[in-house]
Amino acid sequence: MVNSRLTTLERLARDLCYTMRMSTPPAFSLTVHLIPFWVDETEPQMIAERLDAGIRLTWGDAPPEDCHLLVTGRLDSEHLEACPDLKWVIVPWAGVSKDICRLLSAYAHISVHNLHYNAADTAEMALALLLAASKTLIPADRALRAANWRYRSRPDCSLRLEGKTALILGYGEIGRRIGRALQGMGMRILGVRRDPQGEMDVYSLAALHDLLPQAEVLILTLPLTDETRAIIGARELDLLPERAILVNVGRGPLVDQEALYQALRAGRLFAAGLDVWYNYPRDEAAMTATSPADFPFDELDNVVMSPHRGGSSLEADRLRVEQLAAMINAAARGEPLPNRVDVRMGY
Repeated sequence: MVNSRLTTLERLARDLCYTMRMSTPPAFSLTVHLIPFWVDETEPQMIAERLDAGIRLTWGDAPPEDCHLLVTGRLDSEHLEACPDLKWVIVPWAGVSKDICRLLSAYAHISVHNLHYNAADTAEMALALLLAASKTLIPADRALRAANWRYRSRPDCSLRLEGKTALILGYGEIGRRIGRALQGMGMRILGVRRDPQGEMDVYSLAALHDLLPQAEVLILTLPLTDETRAIIGARELDLLPERAILVNVGRGPLVDQEALYQALRAGRLFAAGLDVWYNYPRDEAAMTATSPADFPFDELDNVVMSPHRGGSSLEADRLRVEQLAAMINAAARGEPLPNRVDVRMGY
């Protein structure tokens, strides 16, 4: 996200580069360019201060011709044409857009990577949504604020999680964190990922329909691709056990919204915790006037709603700076970069 405060920064930094100098010539040379993605305008300088000697860092809309590594969440053909020596693209968050994947599918020599700096935050949000949904905390809180104690004497408004089975779709960095926490709560964990690699209780997507009848809790942390769009629809929801809970911290369209709404309204699902949605505000004016879905989830007491803030925390920006600087340093040293994205798969 770029705000109006960046105008001055970009004007001053347009031709500016930050070069770490040392008394002896550096052993390597790397030019890195940041296309604005930050909220705090001091973030580029904070990244620069963490870089090894010999790394040239620039920022602004237009990368220099000698750019080797580009950090951006938005990419177009002009950027690629301007950087004939480009070797790496780093997307400074977890999700990689279809446009970037489609564009770079024709550039096999460019390695694409993303950042997982907020994996812990997203996993914690999934746990918070699950606990709030299983204990019906939101309507109970709302009632008690109105001096209404009726939820105290309703045992049907709380589910115990201990001893139940959780199926995690997307058993990667975030999913594994969730799984470890739920195991500590006495739950059985089943995972689904692209390549199970023979892990116990971890399966491929081909096993989904066999696993769903065991999933008293279904948690989605998948990326959104052509393969995963609407991966959970009416048929899949019907396969879940009675009084199951669904939590989605991946992307809204992973779950068919009408099927989810109807299952919740009819009580086939006990509850849902949702941090990701189907409609998003297009600009600042729409921030207070955009319904997150085409169906009135807000009218249902068995839904916990969060405005896609699972990856946010007071610590997140610092961690992004640290992880991004570490990846740039690894590239300069000739070390392999983590979190490589398969642009054909979209993640």
